[in-house]
Amino acid sequence: MLPLITRTELLSLMEAGTVVVVDTMPVAYFDKEHLPEARNIPGFPYEQAAEFTDRLAASVLPDKAAAIVVYCANTPCRNSEFVGRRLLELGYTNVRKYREGIEDWVSGGLPTHCSS
Repeated sequence: MLPLITRTELLSLMEAGTVVVVDTMPVAYFDKEHLPEARNIPGFPYEQAAEFTDRLAASVLPDKAAAIVVYCANTPCRNSEFVGRRLLELGYTNVRKYREGIEDWVSGGLPTHCSS
């Protein structure tokens, strides 16, 4: 299991500009709504999470030492776990998971962005 980060901790890092946030939802969901400045590496369907991560990680996350936080929809969603674990296997050294995901972010009244 990936180390976890809370909404408050993530917000602080985002405000400081010291974290790269990765949305692991499918592209259509990412385009509809995501955390500010988030990048997208889809983790669903689960069977393709490693393939998507392998294909996109180098361009989306060029710095393997960067502080990275992955998230998906909510606590039961497993996308972020699949993508985060694969990032560790690819040599990324500072990956954490915002387990509660975008549902918690929105319920906390925090802003989101859309790509369209």
